[in-house]
Amino acid sequence: MSILRKRLTEFDDVLDADEIETASLSKICFHGIPDEPGGLRPLCWKLLLNYLPPTKSSWLETLKRKRELYNTFIEDLIVNPGESNTDDKERVDVTLHDHPLNLNPDSKWQTYFKDNEVLLQIDKDVRRLCPDISFFQQGTDYPCQKIVNANGQRLHHRVQHTVLKSANVERKGLGVTKQIAVSVRKATEDYAPLAEGGEAHWEVLERILFIYAKLNPGQGYVQGMNEIVGPIYHAFACDPDPTWRKHAEADTFFCFTNLMAEIRDFFIKTLDEAEFGINSMMSKLTNQVRANDPEVWLRLHQQELCPQYYSFRWLTLLLSQEFPLPDVMRIWDSLFADENRFNFLIHICCAMILLLRDQLLAGDFATNVKLLQNFPSMDIQIVLSKAAALAGKTL
Repeated sequence: MSILRKRLTEFDDVLDADEIETASLSKICFHGIPDEPGGLRPLCWKLLLNYLPPTKSSWLETLKRKRELYNTFIEDLIVNPGESNTDDKERVDVTLHDHPLNLNPDSKWQTYFKDNEVLLQIDKDVRRLCPDISFFQQGTDYPCQKIVNANGQRLHHRVQHTVLKSANVERKGLGVTKQIAVSVRKATEDYAPLAEGGEAHWEVLERILFIYAKLNPGQGYVQGMNEIVGPIYHAFACDPDPTWRKHAEADTFFCFTNLMAEIRDFFIKTLDEAEFGINSMMSKLTNQVRANDPEVWLRLHQQELCPQYYSFRWLTLLLSQEFPLPDVMRIWDSLFADENRFNFLIHICCAMILLLRDQLLAGDFATNVKLLQNFPSMDIQIVLSKAAALAGKTL
């Protein structure tokens, strides 16, 4: 029996059970989810991210309830002032009671203007997501009919690019710093929206992130969240089973929400010093490098090459900007399956540094900063095997 066939049999044995053994699923997913035949990764991620319960008989009810709830979010949260809530087709003059200059915080127009401030940044980010592949520019086979068939409801219509300045958004109490947020993979041009009646995948992501920001006002949208939601949506939207693929948007939203609940501390500045805050994670990484290669640690320390210069982005964005998308998805198989939830992320980041040992010891400050901020192309299995060895595991 081939290694692939043996692994597929292991997945079948776990996933065919009426009650999924979470520990068994995590164990086999940690070693990577086979890309072929398709469909395993989307299902496994839904289970690992606690979107689907272990009891298979409850899946249909859970999916029906969640997807209906997401449709309600679309109806309730994508506010479009200027249109009445009446069921008839006649235009109603809503300015009789509300108007753009109304300063009442309950004004629908005030909500609209505040939403647009968030939407400006979301729109900018999703239009340049993963420019090394064409997927996000392509049209989805399942556009949201409530949006594409409603005049003016597509979110990109609300964005006035002349308002959005070219400077990166600084961290004003939330999220990724100005220094770290700069993408290493820039699209030469912003993705264009599709013609009326269709939707590109980036437009779907724009809606997911906008609704998430609306539902989480204490955190809102933080630059970099697009890099977290992108791989999840890509996996679900490429599911070979159309009965799953058609609901990729709703399923992605809830899996992304569950994932953000676990890593939200990375995006909130006031929690930087918390046990699972970003500063704590960077300290753990530095300590692990020191324990495994004191010479490399000393070199970086003497150069005052702080982990904030490179590992802030690594940790906050779960390495989504450091590797090609297929490698990111392989990494996330292990991260989502990690029994200690993302402890393995520290091991991966440490492995990345140690694998650059010779270059780091030979390089000056400028050379090493550039090297760490632009991790060289490398077989991802080498990185993961090194990380597993650091964790006392095998891959």
